[in-house]
Amino acid sequence: MKLALFDLDHTLLPLDSDYAWGEFTTRIGWTDAAEFKRRNDEFFAQYQAGTLDVRDYVRFATDAVRRRGPGESAQAHAQFMREVIAPALTPQAHALVRERQQDSDAVVIVTATNEFITRPIAHAFGVDELIAINLARGEGGWITGEIAGTPSFREGKVTRVEQWLAERGLGWDDVEITFYSDSTNDLPLLERSQHPVATNPAPALEEIALARGWRILKLFSEQK
Repeated sequence: MKLALFDLDHTLLPLDSDYAWGEFTTRIGWTDAAEFKRRNDEFFAQYQAGTLDVRDYVRFATDAVRRRGPGESAQAHAQFMREVIAPALTPQAHALVRERQQDSDAVVIVTATNEFITRPIAHAFGVDELIAINLARGEGGWITGEIAGTPSFREGKVTRVEQWLAERGLGWDDVEITFYSDSTNDLPLLERSQHPVATNPAPALEEIALARGWRILKLFSEQK
């Protein structure tokens, strides 16, 4: 089985959807601008440095959504898709996804951003299979701010892909995986893939890719 896996932020999107959502919620008045920006920037720096505590971050990132409730949150996300995400959906990224859909048995987006933010984005790319951070839900079915199961972050992406395969009666030996990612946070899954592709790589990942002979794809500059 040929399996194409895509990271999302800075891989298929030229932005970080989690960070952009935080900025958006500030713009629409859901959070205190100065305090939210301070904490959001702090978490983003930790992510880039590979030191992020993902559970702390998800509590922070979903706090406004949790308090606003499902109806208001859905409306806000639709606005976010129109105003922030739609302009960032580049022809190059769409073309790459379509190409892989044509020559792969399955295409999956595997992201460390939570499912609330990312499922509509995956659908915008025409991808139904999404492995994202699943959010725990309490009474009434609304999110609690906690993570359900293993977070799809760093080594957790390997675990979640393994679970996805097992649900289909498959193991690692049954698939030929191409994985596209921009970040060293995804090294565990890149190293498990037969065809790792450093896509719009951060400098640290580009250095590793060059040393190991991995393919480098500069998607947004259209340089392959």
